[in-house]
Amino acid sequence: MFLLSKLFWVFAQPLSIAFLLSALTAILVFAGWRKLGGLAAFLTTLVLFVTLFTTAGTVALQVLEDRFPKPAQEPQALSCMIVLGGVLENEVTTARGGIEFNQAADRFVEALRLARNHPEARIVISGGDGSISGAYEGEAQASERFFSAFGIAIDRLVKENASRTTYENTLNTAGLLKAQGLDNCLLITSAFHMPRSIALFRAAGIKVTPWPVDYRTSGIVRPSLDFTQPALNAQLTTTAAREWMSLMAYYLTGRIDSFFPG
Repeated sequence: MFLLSKLFWVFAQPLSIAFLLSALTAILVFAGWRKLGGLAAFLTTLVLFVTLFTTAGTVALQVLEDRFPKPAQEPQALSCMIVLGGVLENEVTTARGGIEFNQAADRFVEALRLARNHPEARIVISGGDGSISGAYEGEAQASERFFSAFGIAIDRLVKENASRTTYENTLNTAGLLKAQGLDNCLLITSAFHMPRSIALFRAAGIKVTPWPVDYRTSGIVRPSLDFTQPALNAQLTTTAAREWMSLMAYYLTGRIDSFFPG
């Protein structure tokens, strides 16, 4: 299932769909089916236009981010926090050492801030190597270098270094929480990723408090044309498409009980 999901996403993201449609256009035209080729060319243009020159992807991502607002006040007492992986550039970190963050770095930064404010809290880091090859250092293992560099005692970390997907995050973390006697943790992950994460933790019977970070949208975007930032529009559309597809896939396979939990 893991490999299948990885391969599916290679072809299901918007720009890949546009490429496949353009290849289909060429095949149809060379085969003499010009009307079908014209239709495929139109669909290619439509996908590219929506992806590059509208706010459709931004709005779709914004809907996900707004589903679970961050609580207005920080908890007075905090026993534990769960930090989901997806923060590090595993390939670069493995090859060069150190800590190399991607755009989701806020997950670790916020966990560090909370850990300094709540010295009694345990930090559950859930995330292994999510690559197809499985050849890189897991995020939970690398996290030890990050938190210790800022004075966080290593014995406060609970590392789950085997999971490759959000589904595996949940399954593996459930066992760790039980073994450590931890409950009612904050769940720290990217805001757009929170609906799927909460749905999985609920399905596993784990009570958590959503603590979203890593917002990619302003929260005030409306559907419109946008010719100013096609590369960013494509990136946001890709992120939104992947998350919505994942929600649908998890719901259809029975891994979550609600397509869009609230």
